[in-house]
Amino acid sequence: MEIRQLFDPQSSTYSYLLWDAASREAALIDPVHGQVSRDIQLIRELGLNLIYTLETHVHADHVTGSGQLRETLNSIVLVHEDCGSKCADILLRDGDLIPLGSGKISIMHTPGHTLGDVSYLIPGVAFTGDTLLIRGCGRTDFQSGDPGTLYDSITRRLFTLPDDTIVYPGHDYSGRSYTTIGEEKAHNPRAGKGKSRDDFIAIMNGLRLDPPRHMHEALPSNLRCGIIDYGPGNLPR
Repeated sequence: MEIRQLFDPQSSTYSYLLWDAASREAALIDPVHGQVSRDIQLIRELGLNLIYTLETHVHADHVTGSGQLRETLNSIVLVHEDCGSKCADILLRDGDLIPLGSGKISIMHTPGHTLGDVSYLIPGVAFTGDTLLIRGCGRTDFQSGDPGTLYDSITRRLFTLPDDTIVYPGHDYSGRSYTTIGEEKAHNPRAGKGKSRDDFIAIMNGLRLDPPRHMHEALPSNLRCGIIDYGPGNLPR
């Protein structure tokens, strides 16, 4: 399966375009509203048929482009059933398989950052959203977050994947593009080697983070696949 990593500099969000080379069927993970024109242009230039948009969770820091892509390209919106989405075409469960050409994308429910977080798996690769970042993880202080649950998702689920599994995260704020399960097991300062569940909970509860800039606009919008009229020029990303 082919992979193209895409970046939104305003929210430091990574989106991922996946496609089957033979069938040209494609999926886009975590599209950003402000980058929809870019994504559509790339999909058309590569001669792809966008079948799915896949959300790793309901985002608080940017508005999704899934609804606009559905309107323009007739793609299908998929989110986990615990996300509370009011607009998704398909609600996912742990262990579901999404066919894409001759391959499949498997669903691993990895809650903790939010209740509805999932990771998307293809052979040798995990798209972990905000559950596991490069030398970090998603916050747990709002939106149904729970540090103990997140620790379990990282250590009992993602860390059971082979060490050479490539990890493509939902964000990075330091210019890094990917990591591996083995690297994070050894070097992640929150959940890696030597960090107990109690250690992790204490670390996460001790964080003092400002709320995402567009949280109050993004959350309700993303429950509706990003389709809300904010008026000309006022749509957050």
